[in-house]
Amino acid sequence: MSASTASVAAPVADVIAEHSEWHEARLAALIAPQGNLALVETRWLPDGVQQSASDALVGQPATVTATVLQRRNLDTGAPEHGVRLWDSASPAIQAFDTVPVFDYDPAWLIQAEFTPVAEGRTVPFEHIRDNGGSRDLVVPGDIRFTLGDTEYTMSAFDDGGTLLLVFGDATNGQAGDTGTYGSGRFLFVQRSDGGSFGTPGPVTLDFNRAFVPPCGFSVQYNCPMPPAQNRFALPVEAGERVAQFTGGFDIYTL
Repeated sequence: MSASTASVAAPVADVIAEHSEWHEARLAALIAPQGNLALVETRWLPDGVQQSASDALVGQPATVTATVLQRRNLDTGAPEHGVRLWDSASPAIQAFDTVPVFDYDPAWLIQAEFTPVAEGRTVPFEHIRDNGGSRDLVVPGDIRFTLGDTEYTMSAFDDGGTLLLVFGDATNGQAGDTGTYGSGRFLFVQRSDGGSFGTPGPVTLDFNRAFVPPCGFSVQYNCPMPPAQNRFALPVEAGERVAQFTGGFDIYTL
């Protein structure tokens, strides 16, 4: 290998190695005691009722942990309280094989521009378990970029101080080696310049790190689905595809 070839190949090899490390970290997180595959129950309580995590654990095996959560009622806006049970020995964890990913492709590292909007702007996102209902999520700005001959303006919502892009594309629900999770995928958005999302600036969309949402691992999640502006007509052959299990296991037939 010549010196000039080595100088070019080394960064590419580093990027591919980083992508492999990201994938391995994702797989480890999925089977963690409170990873996506461990969630076995989301229990919403009657109006006015709350339950502690310790109370929710009464009668449960030692492999189970509990957390509490809250959401807003779709019709009234009133707070609803619930508990989640996580099992480190769940059937999904025991049957889990892998989540295959597309080979790293630098063409899917997209540079875009973020433009903040008035504070408090929300966009309705339909959620997978709300029977057609939508929940308004705070979207602090617009993400604009050109892909091929098409210009896109997409909405990423505030996920605890990080922007999360929920997108769909032509691979969703397709069979074979190019198919991905049917309801779309998620992608964290990064500022290219290290700035905050309170100011305009460049952002990086690395679709190689697109990932299957939590609802692709447990039906106990209620994931947002891509709004119309976040849907590509073309296939995004990058990132995670769809979870694979052994022994014919299916999260939908538990």
